[in-house]
Amino acid sequence: MQIGIASDHGGFELKEELKTFLESMGADPIDMGCFNEESVDYPDFGILVAEKVSRGEFEKGILVCGTGIGMSIVANKFPGVRATLANDLFSSRLSREHNDSNILILGGRVVGQGLAKEIVKVWLVTPFAEGRHRRRLEKIEALEKKNFGQ
Repeated sequence: MQIGIASDHGGFELKEELKTFLESMGADPIDMGCFNEESVDYPDFGILVAEKVSRGEFEKGILVCGTGIGMSIVANKFPGVRATLANDLFSSRLSREHNDSNILILGGRVVGQGLAKEIVKVWLVTPFAEGRHRRRLEKIEALEKKNFGQ
């Protein structure tokens, strides 16, 4: 599975570590930047992944910035994107089970590399639970159609 991955300078180090981890899990991470620790604007890189997930070019994406908050705001501006900030295992699991999250957001200055890998692993292997959660996502999809004309 191809997974779009990007970061700003605050998430660069963690993004680099996660690329190797994703490969070890059999995924194909597509690095959309940034490519060093020089200061950049997080929206420029969050957009690159969120657009591709929104259009269906990537099934999933991972975004990393200092806290994860900025990337969350950017990614959730795109129709069909359900970007979830998860800096713990419980949030990671429920973001998939309840919200069918398709972009995982991490805070590179909030979680360590070991925990981040576990969060990613849980996020990748946890299926969407469907049931009552499907009804809730349908309400979000209706809102997107209303607001974005999709």
